[in-house]
Amino acid sequence: MPELRIPDPADRESLGAFIARAVRLDGQAVVRLRMRRPGVLEAWASTPFEVLVTRAVEGEIEPGDVTVSGSELLAALTVAPGERMDPGPSRDLLWRSELPSGAGWRQVDTLPAAVVADLADRGVAVARENVGPQGTPPASLMDQTVLTVSGDDNTELEVPMRCLFAMSGMGFVDSSVADDVVRVTATDAWLRLDGRYGAVVRRRHALLPLLF
Repeated sequence: MPELRIPDPADRESLGAFIARAVRLDGQAVVRLRMRRPGVLEAWASTPFEVLVTRAVEGEIEPGDVTVSGSELLAALTVAPGERMDPGPSRDLLWRSELPSGAGWRQVDTLPAAVVADLADRGVAVARENVGPQGTPPASLMDQTVLTVSGDDNTELEVPMRCLFAMSGMGFVDSSVADDVVRVTATDAWLRLDGRYGAVVRRRHALLPLLF
């Protein structure tokens, strides 16, 4: 059975808030827990917006890379939590998404959190008027480019609305914090937006289908 260890109560509360939002977006969500480096644990979850979300805290998971039920992990973090917890049995077969490597990331730009929050709020308002058959915004709206950012190395990134929907749904930005920013980083394959309370990650280009 997996064992989760998070010594700091504040980190347990922070991770619990992250998991609670992921489960609220998808009641069947699974969470992948893995060690980024010794002493630093990262949690990953998929969202209905086809964007990955992640948050890191100080802690350990044994084994060092395991997928568990989001609702069972949330219960472990919120019902009489202690330093050592049982996050529930492994659900590795339910994890479907590729994760980016930890290397090769480069800084592209920083954006005012208030601007990102405002764009997300406007997108949510439009989405409420155009809900698709699955209860989510239509793909045409989620794929709209809402921001284009450029780096010193002439890297140009298009940020689709689905990334801002995920940031808003997960509560990653806080426009009430003065001078707060969202950091934009990228690899050749991935785009990442880091807010105060977590990050959204998405492939920059769709994977080509395998041909046989």
